[in-house]
Amino acid sequence: MAHSLKPLHTFALNNQCQHFVEITSVEQLKAHRFSAPFCLLGEGSNTIFLENYAGTVIKMATKGITITERENDVLVSAAAGENWHKLVSYLLDKDIAGLENLALIPGTVGASPVQNIGAYGVELAQFVESVEYIDIATKTKVTLTNAQCEFAYRDSIFKHALKNKAVITQVNLALPKKWQPVLSYGPLKVLQNPTPKMVFEQVIEIRNAKLPNPYTLANAGSFFKNPIISNARLEVLLVRFGDLPHYPYGESHHKVAAGWLIDQAGLKGFTVAGIEVHQQQALVLVNHGDSKGSDLITMITHIQNTVFARYGIMLEHEVRLINTNSECHIITEHA
Repeated sequence: MAHSLKPLHTFALNNQCQHFVEITSVEQLKAHRFSAPFCLLGEGSNTIFLENYAGTVIKMATKGITITERENDVLVSAAAGENWHKLVSYLLDKDIAGLENLALIPGTVGASPVQNIGAYGVELAQFVESVEYIDIATKTKVTLTNAQCEFAYRDSIFKHALKNKAVITQVNLALPKKWQPVLSYGPLKVLQNPTPKMVFEQVIEIRNAKLPNPYTLANAGSFFKNPIISNARLEVLLVRFGDLPHYPYGESHHKVAAGWLIDQAGLKGFTVAGIEVHQQQALVLVNHGDSKGSDLITMITHIQNTVFARYGIMLEHEVRLINTNSECHIITEHA
């Protein structure tokens, strides 16, 4: 029986799926008979359904948080269906700090390790002790250590070797008792001797100022990854674009700001049907309604082509795009 996908993903394209299941316990998950195609979903804040989906959408809605105090840190175990921002806020209320830079990132705890969420100088991978999942083939519980998760920038094993083979059920985070603020990101540098709550509130203020609320204006957050380029390539670009924001990434590479590239290419406010490059933050695409997946694909390729023509950099979308049967990647080929 067809089920509307519009309320299940924050970009809110008006498509349907063949079947929909909400999982509220690990036992229910183990009993579920997985048949292809299927799509795992949290709050749908980083997923867009481009077309009607021919399979089953499985929404993880398990709940539960346990806190274990240890000698040097606090172990926080959170179920996959917990809201990420609510977890950050809940821990701060208990004087457990460390995640404040990751405040207001939409989505669930279970989705957070898949793309190793990060913001304002902090990545989830810094705190993950282990991730638990159910192996779809054997219906057994497996625990991966931090190293086994193969975390990288917006990446993990769950996007590769374990894609469509694992359902994350719990994330275990080790938060050091000795707190050190991370204030390397521009607007956070103004904070003097901040408390964790002050950093938390500043991050919320920054995000609210530049990112539209997906529940009032349909969007999927930051749409493109910040490109990672070689130091040599950066030097060449800085000759022509001296104010290009860049951040060291290892010894031989730098990360550059995708939003700046799109903005400086003159694309703010550019529209295709009801889809627009957001006026305040060029990294965000918003959906004003009456748009189709094909309109979004047109928008993505136009942005990729325009940015490539100007900077020689190919932007990759961070958001997960789902077509009729599976995840797909929009990438414009250039000779």
